[in-house]
Amino acid sequence: MIDYDKILPEHITGIQPSGIRKFFDIAQQVEGVISLSVGEPDFKTPWAVRKEAIRVLEKGRTAYTANSGLIELRRAISDYLKDTIHTEYSPDKEIIVTVGGSEAIDMALRTLVQAGDEVLVPEPSFVCYSPLVSVCGGTPVPIVTKREDNFRLTAEALKEKITPKTKALVLPFPNNPTGAVMRREHLEQIADVLRGTDIIVLSDEIYSEMTYNGAKHVSFAEIDGMRERTIVINGFSKAFAMTGWRLGYAAGPQPIMKQMLKLHQYCIMSSPTVSQYAAITALRSCREEVDKMIEEYDMRRRLLVKGFNDMGLDCFEPEGAFYVFPCIKSTGMTSAEFCEKLIYGKKVAVVPGSAFGESGEGFVRVSYAYSVQHLTTALGRIREFLEEIKK
Repeated sequence: MIDYDKILPEHITGIQPSGIRKFFDIAQQVEGVISLSVGEPDFKTPWAVRKEAIRVLEKGRTAYTANSGLIELRRAISDYLKDTIHTEYSPDKEIIVTVGGSEAIDMALRTLVQAGDEVLVPEPSFVCYSPLVSVCGGTPVPIVTKREDNFRLTAEALKEKITPKTKALVLPFPNNPTGAVMRREHLEQIADVLRGTDIIVLSDEIYSEMTYNGAKHVSFAEIDGMRERTIVINGFSKAFAMTGWRLGYAAGPQPIMKQMLKLHQYCIMSSPTVSQYAAITALRSCREEVDKMIEEYDMRRRLLVKGFNDMGLDCFEPEGAFYVFPCIKSTGMTSAEFCEKLIYGKKVAVVPGSAFGESGEGFVRVSYAYSVQHLTTALGRIREFLEEIKK
């Protein structure tokens, strides 16, 4: 008999499964559950994108592409970044098309991090950053973002965590799960702290299109002098409702991208060919569809914020992404207890804030990438749940 405990490395076995998927899996097993647990748009991929994919398949364009992606797509990404974050990247040397934004994050961290390095991770934040740092042999160092700071990373908090071992900073804004947005003045304060260091910034901008209340996204790469230290991560899953197409990209300084490309070559070869052709259409022809989706998300956002506040759960008003992060401390339950009792008692699935770091305890994440009917029904059930636990 093989003793798998001996052959499997501790840096892998020690990783905890995603807290998001746990409640998604429970929701699949309990009949009648309304799941607000996964950040997946309920919109269909725009028809123009699907139509282009069909055309490409009919023409048999299914061979490998260049390792870094179709040059036509890299040019389209370059144009898109120039228009949206006002930063130019060479399609030939500074952009890599990846299998979702997730691969881009993994590649960037594996390119930068080695044993003994520290990576600063603002929390609460998406579940993948810290585990991927650990897999690289590095040490993730959480920086707590607070409700009173609108869940933004402050220069003071950043400065306190920097040590001689600090290799990189993750900037996950607009933020999942809080919906927080870093405005230009906040990014400039972060830049002032980093000037004179060799710290690289991993700017995860997957929700860059999803901003509200006039809070337009600003990339850290736009800030004076920061392009040379910033790797921009983005993709097509959220803004273009292309989750299953598995396509993202990284853009950054050529010396870093050159090394990332080697990892991509050996691990992936190239991203899905049909998805790449379709993504060109997404970038060049789907602005109107994206705007309509953002308008709908904004309406849902306001519905949930008002709904939670009206039922007595203090809810921070998010300015980005498609999540709300209400505080459930008044119930006296932990986040996990609240979510488990809610899903089994009222058949509504949300995610405990503790899944996004210890500082998320006392909150739950609720996705509004679902229909108004689902959201309204879920709010009604949560209200009933709160009334019942008060008795």
